[in-house]
Amino acid sequence: MNYLARRLLTFPLILIGVSLLVFFSIRMIPGDAITAMLGTESGLLTPAQRQALAVYFGIDQPVIVQYGRWLTGVVQGDLGISVTHGRSVMTIILERFPLTLQMALMSMVIALAIGIPAGVLAATRAEKSTDVVVRIFAMLGQSTPGFVVGLVIIYVLSVYFGYIPTMGSFVPFWVDPVANLAQLIFPAITLGFAFAASVTRISRSAMLDVLSDDYIRTARAKGVPKRNVIWRHALPNALIPVVTLSGVEFGYLLGGAVIVEQIFALPGLGRLTLEAIGQRDYALVQGCVLFIAFNFLVVNLLVDLAYAALDPRIRLGAR
Repeated sequence: MNYLARRLLTFPLILIGVSLLVFFSIRMIPGDAITAMLGTESGLLTPAQRQALAVYFGIDQPVIVQYGRWLTGVVQGDLGISVTHGRSVMTIILERFPLTLQMALMSMVIALAIGIPAGVLAATRAEKSTDVVVRIFAMLGQSTPGFVVGLVIIYVLSVYFGYIPTMGSFVPFWVDPVANLAQLIFPAITLGFAFAASVTRISRSAMLDVLSDDYIRTARAKGVPKRNVIWRHALPNALIPVVTLSGVEFGYLLGGAVIVEQIFALPGLGRLTLEAIGQRDYALVQGCVLFIAFNFLVVNLLVDLAYAALDPRIRLGAR
């Protein structure tokens, strides 16, 4: 509990640092929100009209004042109003986040379901033909860009099966489970492919280290069945680096896999952030990045707590 309390106390400090970085970075990009919002029509504005819009969106004040006003709103739970959408930033984020969350979870399940068994299989058959095949698969998975996998999937589905995944919209799982899974399964496979390769390599390396430990040799000498030695004694300790990798990767996925969302035209959080940057929607960019940073902090905390659950020898509260 002491460790948990200390970690939670660092959350506000980290989020303030992130907010400072994104707030001032987005304003260093050439252009302004009014021009990005109106496009060529912004040239038709009179100086008085431009000034009125600047006052309305709060960008007429010095940057320090703008940051103070925005941070005050964040503390009160208000991330501001989106210039391009004309709605609350928090509302827009919460509308887009379920898609990104589900896609991240599906990608994680696919990657772990493939990567962990493949890594264990390779480690228990080290330097044999099975191990070589698994390592080749892992190398191909890590070296192939995600957008290539996504384009290949779309090409194969459309050319050989006459099927194109639903794009441009999102059907929640509770509304139509079949349509939802049909829409997200292929993006999830695209994201999970490279992740599965990483999990395979980490699992294999960790299992090789654990299988050479003394307690594993003792268990074998006592006549413990091979399956129990691998899955009950060795695997839990080998999962610690896998949990670390999974936590970091899951945090990135919660930030939105921008390229995959673009390829499959999914209205997720990553695509929303990218569009907001292009449109100079300051409030939306700031809100999205702060929300993503908060997700990272929560996931990393859960990963650290999972260490103690997997290995009782780890004491998070120890100094």
